[in-house]
Amino acid sequence: TSLIDEEGNQDESLESKTLSAEDQVKDHSTGTHVVAGQIFLESGKSDSQSDDEENFHSQEEEKENSLEELNSLEMSKLLNKDLEEAEVQSTVLTAIGGTADGEPCHFPFLFLEKEYAECTADGREDGRLWCATTYDYKQDQKWGFCETEEQSNKRRQMQEAEDVYQTGMKILNGSSKKAQKKEAYQYLLKAADMNHTKAMEKVSYALLFGDYLKQNIQSSKELFEKLTEEGSPKGQMALGFLYASGLGVNSSQAKALVYYTFGALGGNLIAHMILGYRYWAGIGVLQSCESALTHYRLVANHVASDISLTGGTVVQRIRLPDEVENPGMASGMLEEDLIQYYQFLAEKGDVQAQVGLGQLHLHGGRGVEQNHQRAFEYFNQAANAGNSHAMAFLGKMYSEGSDIVPQSNETALQYFKKAADMGNPVGQSGLGMAYLYGRGVPVNYELALKYFQKAAEQGWVDGQLQLGSMYYNGIGVKRDYKQALKYFNLASQGGHILAFYNLAQMHATGTGVMRSCHTAVELFKNVCERGRWSERLMTAYNSYKDGDSNSAVVQYLLLAEQGYEVAQSNAAFILDQKEASIVGENETYPRALLHWNRAASQGYTVARIKLGDYHFYGFGTDVDYETAFIHYRLASEQQHSAQAMFNLGYMHEKGLGIKQDIHLAKRFYDMAAEASPDAQVPVFLALCKLGVIYSLQYVREINIREVFSHIDMDQLLGPEWDLYLMTIIALLLGTVIAYRQRQHQALPRPAGLRPAAPQQEPPPEHQPPQ
Repeated sequence: TSLIDEEGNQDESLESKTLSAEDQVKDHSTGTHVVAGQIFLESGKSDSQSDDEENFHSQEEEKENSLEELNSLEMSKLLNKDLEEAEVQSTVLTAIGGTADGEPCHFPFLFLEKEYAECTADGREDGRLWCATTYDYKQDQKWGFCETEEQSNKRRQMQEAEDVYQTGMKILNGSSKKAQKKEAYQYLLKAADMNHTKAMEKVSYALLFGDYLKQNIQSSKELFEKLTEEGSPKGQMALGFLYASGLGVNSSQAKALVYYTFGALGGNLIAHMILGYRYWAGIGVLQSCESALTHYRLVANHVASDISLTGGTVVQRIRLPDEVENPGMASGMLEEDLIQYYQFLAEKGDVQAQVGLGQLHLHGGRGVEQNHQRAFEYFNQAANAGNSHAMAFLGKMYSEGSDIVPQSNETALQYFKKAADMGNPVGQSGLGMAYLYGRGVPVNYELALKYFQKAAEQGWVDGQLQLGSMYYNGIGVKRDYKQALKYFNLASQGGHILAFYNLAQMHATGTGVMRSCHTAVELFKNVCERGRWSERLMTAYNSYKDGDSNSAVVQYLLLAEQGYEVAQSNAAFILDQKEASIVGENETYPRALLHWNRAASQGYTVARIKLGDYHFYGFGTDVDYETAFIHYRLASEQQHSAQAMFNLGYMHEKGLGIKQDIHLAKRFYDMAAEASPDAQVPVFLALCKLGVIYSLQYVREINIREVFSHIDMDQLLGPEWDLYLMTIIALLLGTVIAYRQRQHQALPRPAGLRPAAPQQEPPPEHQPPQ
């Protein structure tokens, strides 16, 4: 899948870096600056040099490109030459066999009027590498092999495996059809059988998640073990995950930690993220905010550098419990017929529908796949109709460039100007960017500041972010960290990832604010959770929706390890419903309890109530009313949960885990009714029951005989109270007798009939007219 490709690209981007994690993320309170809306480390740069932002950004891009080139070089070395040959080449290559056995190879050498600077297979049908030991081969005929026959066979096998792998990847990346993707994985399986590392990584993950291959955790485990022996960081991270979650192996947090650490040292970003969360939450390690900060900052640096100024892709966080109760409501997904309705409106010329669909296709999300071609077409239609928003977004697309829209500063500038002249904040922000970086116009910080201020005043996040950057760097204005903090905060409320990133950097270094490791970690964690691996949340949801709970639960479990609270609660929900057959019957509740606990510690109310339920009923643990009471009380006090308040009322009523107190029970029931309208009916019934119980308890507590023995009737009703009583009884008796006689007279017997059951005439209004 393309998602696995993206994860692979993200993971390997750090594998060839020589700096340690600590060196890469060292404290940079000595000086930083913001480029394209994000804070980077400074190396002794003065304020007067702040006009070099564009150069700095291009250097950052060159650095990333060079890292990617290094990665591809490393892979080609692994594929084409084994370790022994690399060692031989690093010193002096000695000819093996031939006419000059044991003599050093001569580079360059001449063969068939062509110079060779390295060993070649030219002129040989078996493809074995050879070299000449003198300059002119034709003249001296001195030659020997550069490799043994075994090495040659191994190299040719690896080359064949690489060809099969590339064929598979070409099919995989070139199609979105399921059948073709399955065909691609058959090629990858073949390459994996030939010990191709990249192919083994892709196949092992596909087997783990059930992506286009049948899910087989045992087979994926064997491949991960093989990859780990070869030193693959992706394999090490995945093996750590298997030990952490107890899938295919006996659970061992110690082994998981070892493999995660090796994966992180190899540059695997997901392993760094998992370690960041473990140090933050104290899972299997001593809680350490600074260690968590180190890991999270490293991943956040990578995520931020991968984000365009549009703010990144939308992360769909769908909660399965909410989705089961109200399908489609909680997820924010657009129904297919609703999308078709908007498309119909757009085709009819509805400008708002065109702009809305353009934005959906530009960013992706809400059930719509990212499609720049469709986005461009919709924006074009709306722009031709004079819509300023569409013009501004067309400017954005031309400014950033893509496979569909060629990068063009001039065209972007035209669209931005048109939109800005109409007062559009997106256009104003785009124009500010053009003046800030000199894109199609000379650099002009004053104009950039002016346009960013206009956009920020209208609440546009890009304008707020760039304004914060200018105040942070002192570009066009006096450096002011308080103003920078203000605008970064505003942009973060709009959900811009780079705003979270910049705020995290400021809190981590204590720039403009009091240093707060805890705040910095939470902000960096937020940034990390917007990385491309977050797309697996949607893949897992689709697997669950398609009825493949086993695939869904494994995907959610990996995301839960990375610290996604929604994944923790979703994994717990699937386990709670006993829908995942890969987890043993006896293990479902204990595992669900673990993940409810982790989700609750991140502030999810439903998870906290679930913890109370599990301890109340003894699911996955012993029945413990006191612990259940504590969890319900936390949910009640911290999240004001009506369900928790109702449960507390019940526990007070019954005296479970707490001393019985009917008054407190009534108080909690009343609080639950106030907290949620949905609770009013169950609260009414509970209060009725409570009233009956209270009455019975009151009657039980008082002694009836004692009450009557203490009553003095002479004193209460006077000395002749018995006469009053007899009179009342006589009156009552007379009334009853009179009523009975009247009823008897109202039923006359018809003549000639026995005194059988008399028939009553119908009422006058029911008689037919005469």
